[in-house]
Parts: sequence; C-alpha cells; structure tokens
Amino acid sequence: EELNSLPFLSLSPAQNKLTPPTVRIVHSGQACNVEEERYSERVSTIREGDTLELQCLVTGHPHPQIRWTKTAGGASDRQGDSSLRNETLRIESISRHQGGRYYCKAENGLGSPAIRSIRVDVYYLDDPVITVHQSVGEAKEQFYFERTVFLRCVANSNPPVHYTWRRGKEVLSQGSDSGVEIYEPFFTQGETKILKLKNLRPQDYADYTCISSVRNVCSIEDKTAHFSLSNRTAPPSIKLLLDDPLVVNPGETVTLVCVASGGDPPPTLTWVRPGGEELPKRCVVNRGTLTVPMVTVDDGGAYSCVASNNVGNPAKKSTTILVRGLRKGRFWITPDPYHNDDNIQIGREVKISCQVEATPPEELQFGWLKNGRPLRSSERMVITHTDTDVSPGTTNLDIIDLKFTDFGTYTCVASLRNRGTPEISIDVNISSTTVPPELTVPRGRSHLIAQEGDTVDLQCLVSGKPKPIILWSRVEDSGPAVAATALMPDGSAQMESYDGVLRINNVTREMGGTYRCQTSQYNGFNVKPREALIQLVVQFPPVVEPEFTEIRQALGRAFSLTCRLLRAHPARLLRYEWKLGSRLLTVGQFSEQKDDTTYHIRALNREGYGEYTCDITNEAGAGRCTFLVTGKAYAPEFYYDTYGALWQNRPRVYGFKLQWTQMEPGAVDRILAYRLGIRQSRWWEQEIPMEGNIQKGELLTYNLTELIRPESYLVRLTPITRYGEGDATERIITYSGTSPPPFRCGFEDEALCLFSQDKTDEFDWTRHSAATRDTKYTPNTGPSSDHTGSKQGFYMYIETSRPRLEGDKARLPTYCFAFFYHMYGKHIGALNVFLRQKGQTVTDTSVWSLSGNQGNSWSQAMVNIHPTTAFQMVMEGVRGSGIEGDIAIDNVTIEEGECKEPPPKICLCICRPILYLPDILLIV
Repeated sequence: EELNSLPFLSLSPAQNKLTPPTVRIVHSGQACNVEEERYSERVSTIREGDTLELQCLVTGHPHPQIRWTKTAGGASDRQGDSSLRNETLRIESISRHQGGRYYCKAENGLGSPAIRSIRVDVYYLDDPVITVHQSVGEAKEQFYFERTVFLRCVANSNPPVHYTWRRGKEVLSQGSDSGVEIYEPFFTQGETKILKLKNLRPQDYADYTCISSVRNVCSIEDKTAHFSLSNRTAPPSIKLLLDDPLVVNPGETVTLVCVASGGDPPPTLTWVRPGGEELPKRCVVNRGTLTVPMVTVDDGGAYSCVASNNVGNPAKKSTTILVRGLRKGRFWITPDPYHNDDNIQIGREVKISCQVEATPPEELQFGWLKNGRPLRSSERMVITHTDTDVSPGTTNLDIIDLKFTDFGTYTCVASLRNRGTPEISIDVNISSTTVPPELTVPRGRSHLIAQEGDTVDLQCLVSGKPKPIILWSRVEDSGPAVAATALMPDGSAQMESYDGVLRINNVTREMGGTYRCQTSQYNGFNVKPREALIQLVVQFPPVVEPEFTEIRQALGRAFSLTCRLLRAHPARLLRYEWKLGSRLLTVGQFSEQKDDTTYHIRALNREGYGEYTCDITNEAGAGRCTFLVTGKAYAPEFYYDTYGALWQNRPRVYGFKLQWTQMEPGAVDRILAYRLGIRQSRWWEQEIPMEGNIQKGELLTYNLTELIRPESYLVRLTPITRYGEGDATERIITYSGTSPPPFRCGFEDEALCLFSQDKTDEFDWTRHSAATRDTKYTPNTGPSSDHTGSKQGFYMYIETSRPRLEGDKARLPTYCFAFFYHMYGKHIGALNVFLRQKGQTVTDTSVWSLSGNQGNSWSQAMVNIHPTTAFQMVMEGVRGSGIEGDIAIDNVTIEEGECKEPPPKICLCICRPILYLPDILLIV
C-alpha cells in the first residue's frame, strides 16, 4: 500500500525534550495482591510456583537504559551479573528464595539515575510434620509415674501459619479439656504449635490431626498431618550388624547392615556420611542395607545409619570403612650427626630411613634386604620401627661404624600383614660414590630475559648420589606491587622437578620475578637443603590507551589526538610514530618525564578524515592507539513519550506521529536531511529535508499515515550531512488494541497534536490558557476557561486585536470530527470547517459553518464527514468587524463511525498539568 505523510513539522528550539529518567513499577503477572505499605513501599504478593512479571515503565529522553537487580538481606543477590536489562522482569515458577526487594534502575546520562523498588513476598505452605516427645516424672514416695506427651506440629510457611488440632473428629482448643494444653513456645514466634497431654489418660490414645492453614491467601489450601498415639509409641533404636571398623581390600564389595531394634511407628532408616558428603555413586541402598561394590580408597571413611519415626530424637550409629592400602613411600639418608661435614665415610655412622602411609596403620610391617638378601637387626645393623598407631609409619636402619663390606644396595619393603595389597619396595645405594647433593645454576642462566608469550626453561644443576627431587618456589619481592602469595605459574605454592628444569609455557608479565630451586629432604640426603636463585625478567610491549576511539568532527575544526603510555618493559628508549592510513605524519622519542604523545590537527579537511594510528615501541614490540576521525552524524534518538502518537485515519488505516531528537547535533556538520525508511513487506524510503541548524534536545516530528492495521512497521531514521550518511536508529511501530483509539486533542502539548498552521493564511491560531491570557485590552471577548471550566487548561483561539484586519483567516488542518467552540463578543466573525481531500488535486469542501455571537459558554459541534481519499480537516477562523471577536476551539476529536448526539448536559471534571506558552491556549 502507498504510504503518505503530512508535512514535516519542526518545533521551536526552545522546546528542549532532553529529560532525566523517571521510573514506575507495575505488576502484570499472577500477583495475589499489590499494595502500598507505609513509607510508600510497594509490596507484591505471589504464590510459590506462579509466574512473577514486573514491568518497569520509564519516561525520559533519550530513552533510558533499564537494569533490574535484586537485594536480599542487604546483600546483592546477583548470579554473576544476572542483572536484567529489559523493561520486563519475568520469573517463571518463582520459589520462596527468589522473594525479596527488586530494583529497577533507569539512566540516560541526564541527572541522577531513577530508581524504584518493589518487595516481592512469596507465599507458600509446606506439609506439616508432627513430632512426639515424652517425659516421665517421678512422683512422691515413688507410688506412681506421671507420663506427659508433647505433640509438636511444624510447617514452613509465609505468611505465618495457623494451626488447628483434632483428636479423632473433635477439635481441641485451650480450655476445652483439662488434660490438654495447647501453646506456642515463646522462642518459635508462631512457627509451631504444641499439644501437651498431661498425665496421659486412656482417652488420649487416639488419632491426632494437625491442620495448617494460611487462611486461603493466594488460594493456598490447608494441609494436614496425622499421628496415631498408642501405648506402644516409642522412639527409635537401631543396631549395626557389622564389625567396626570394617577393614576391606580394594575391589571388594562392602555391605553395611542397619536394623531397627525398637520404635513405634516403625522408623525410617537412612545412611549418611559426615559433613554432608555424598554417598559413593555406585552404592545401592535398600532400606537399612548399604552396598558399595568395587570399593576404592576414596570410599573409605565414616558412615552413619540414622533412624527416625518423629518420636523423640533420631537414633544414630556410625561405623568406619578402612580400605587397605600403602601410599607415599619415601626414604632419606642421614649422615653421622657428630661430624660437621655431610659426607658418608668409613668408620662413621649412617642411617637410612623409610616412610610409608598405610591403612590400617596397625597392619603395616617393614622388612630390610641387603643386596636382595634378608637383613636382621644386629649390634652394627640396628633396625627400629615407629609405633603401629603412628601414621605414617617409619623404619630406620642404623649402620654403626661403617665398613667397606657394608657398601651395597639396601631395600626397604613395606607390606600389610593381611597381604591384600601389593607391597612397596624402596632401594637405597650406599657406596663410596654416595655423596650429598650440590646445587648450581648454569653459567649465564641466573638472570633470564624473555618476552611475553615465550617458553622459558629455568634450570638448576643438581649433583650427588642419590639425586634428590628439586622443589621450585617463588621468592616474594619486598615491593608492594607483587602479590603477597607469589604463586607458581600453575597456581600452586610449590612445584616438583626430577631433572632440575622448570618449564614455563606462554610466559606472562605476571610470571616475572625471583625463583628459588632447592633440594628436598626426602629421596636423598637428610641435610640442610641446598638452594639457588634465578631472576626472570619478562619484557612486554607498551600498553597504551585509548586502544580505539571514534572522534566525530566537522570540517574546518581544530582538535588534538593523544596516545598515553600506561606501562612497558623495558620502559626506556621508547619511540612513537603517527600515521594517517599508510601516510607517515610524524615520529619521535619519549623523554623520561613524558608518558604521552599528542598530534594536532589545525583545520580538518576532507583528506583529514580516516584512521589515525600511533605506535609506541620498545624492544618487545609495539602498542597501538587508533583514532577513527569521521564526519558521520550521531544517531537520532526516538522520543517514546509522545502524547497521542497513534490515531485512526479510517477503517483499517492508522497513523503515527514519529518524534525524535538528534544526538549531539553540533558535533559534526549541519544535518541537511533525514532518510526515513519504513519496512513492512518491503522497504519504502523518503528524504526529509532540514532547514537551519538543529539544536540539542529539539523535538522533531514527522507524521506517518496510511499505515495498515494491524500490521507492524520497522522504521529507520538516518541523518545526512555533507560528509554522507550518519548512524541510523530503528524502532518498531505497532498498532495496539482491538479498536483504534479516537483522535483527541486538547492542545495541552506544545506540539499541537497533529495540527500545523496553514502556510497560505494571513495569521496563525494561538495556543493559550485563561490563567495566562491578558484580557486587559479585550475583556468582553474570548473564553475565561477551557471547555471543562479549567483556567489552567489550554485551547486554540484567534486574536482579533491589532494587527488583525476584518476578513483575515487562520486555518488549522486536522482529522474527522467533533469539537468544542467558544464564540463570545459583539464583533464575532465566523468559524468554518472544511474537508480537504488529497487526490490528484486538492479540494476543500465546507462541512460546517457558524458566525456571530454565541454567548459566553462552550458548545459542541459534531460533523459527519465521508472522505474518499487521504484527507485533512481545515478549521478557519474569520475576524469580525472589531476587536471583541475572539474565537476559541478545544477538545477536537476524530472517531470512527457516525456522530452520536451528546447527552443533554455535560459535566466534565478534569485535572491537568499547567502548560504556559505566549499567545495561545488549548484544551484536551
């Protein structure tokens, strides 16, 4: 279909539409209730499982950015940054933990952000649980026992739950039975209701029902729990049918059996691990039997059987599974402690130690071999073991007065008495070549320089026999810039190396610093560790800012580009190079005192547009600042708070008043035009020429007509300067509602709804209100209020005072038709209404006319019009013979269908904001 548009209307630059944001939160989901509490706090009540939907309605221009956040208990309750940036916050199947205060924050860069909040109260009611506790009191002279039973009913709920107790079908209440007492413990604050049966009687053995209720709020139904009290009622007791601890071999199947030995009702049995640790995933639980197939070392530990029947306290018994195993075999050689040097020599003492972790520790046993043959303890070969209850277990072989014949290979063998697991053997060679370790750094490798991203090998040479494991760690520098933890590249505090090499892949600047290599005290000599230091320097290219920025400038302007150096290593001999595209502009070198470089453009010409780069370089590379200098205009910003933006043209056809402001219009050359694009099934484009300079915040309007309902249209607006097209912005226009809203104009908005002044008239209609109109010179003409009686309301009128002459005309085009008029004064001229149809030629047809004094009151005129093409309504006011001839109009409406007769008497009571504008008054 063809799209036609009314002429473009540019409003006064003084009408700045840039406004800070405002926020209002409305509930559009399944709320039970939304109410205002004290201090204007909004509370939304919703049932657990329903869908919460909150809408953040905002005003402000440019259109504010919206963000939803939640706080609970004073702490931010965000998941990552789960803050939502949509106008609608929707939570399906809401849970109780999602209740709390939700904040909507709107900001558009003007003034302070607007923030509103609403508290979401999630209502729920869990199934109640009855627990029973008994107490037995010993009476005087021990002739009898008094037995008292407490039945406690507990249900989690919001709002607080109301409890009702029944015995059989009888409702129990406080005072209804002398043997029954009902109360709420003070410390529970309504969370529970206790039924106390004093000195238990035969009639107290019965079926009890606890009814929990939240009084049907949010349609939450009551819930019940039952308990049958008898003389057999007793708390649970259990026993375990297994050894404790239970020692098993890896790979075996373990079965733990727990049985109830007492309790009524019969208790429920469950298996748990301490600290909330999960049961092994392979395990199978069948009532009180827990089966763990193919048990591993990780399955070892404590297991507890818990029995509960809601009578008394739960019963609990625990056992421990010990999975046999040997781990972490280590050895060390200790030279004679009575000599200063660490060497092994003939005639001196030497001790070989062997250590193993065992489960269970009491089954650990050691044996020693020399050159493969069993070795027994003697006067010169003393074998000792630590106690079996000490873990890890250690055995020592003390060789007293070392002889040449003692040289050889000594083997420590660790095993478990059960023989269910493999043994561990550790070989230690004692000979003339067994010497303590020495640690050195290869020549030239103690100070390493690498560039970021390289692979670096730090190496320490270790000598000695046996060769110990090398431990690597970082040395904390005293400078405050280094993290106090000084972790290794893999995030640990220490790393092991068997060949003395620490390899760092893809080295980063954070990995620079001092590294320490040292010998371990196990798998080698038990002597003071040897250590060495290596300094690693990581060079990296300069880090600069801004990495990229876009600069919009008009031709002929002067401006500067600055590239700042943040950090670099090395930070000396830094050079900079400025380019425009591939063209070299300037080069230079940084002084020690300077950390930025600036390039000046004195007067921008067309060749000056493009990409400017500044490269700052050192030995490790270059850092680049990029500046894109362009003359593109910024994007327009659509105005979403237009009053009466949507109107009905004729059946199946509607119109839309498109309004926008221009972002930073003075940043680039003057905007010559806008390209308007509209897409429904295909694109339709039109250029809107602009005259003069657009001011910041100036509201621009363009009326779209011939839009087909109920279709939606994508609208794109692109500013055009002599540089070319600027940034485009888009929005969707949607026809809303089953029946179109009538066109109504009370002239409360300075934009005059869809009216524009006819360019062929002699003078214009004026917008004014009675509160601001000066009647000093013409007190006996014109209205004293708008048609509703408000002196603050606005209307349109023609001023017949000088310089107006008899017969001068003012026209105001509009649409289909009913309106109020005021024609009071002895010099009243005429008010004419024409139907202007826009076919191949434009024709004006008179549809209504009235002249002369009609009295000091507002009257309504209603006209049936029958347009056959796109049309406008023209309202013409004709000046009479004198100055007391003001004519006013108000509340112009266009509605689909035949005009209906108004009721005999109209009484309108309307409150409206006050708008002031010189020379004109208008009303809704």
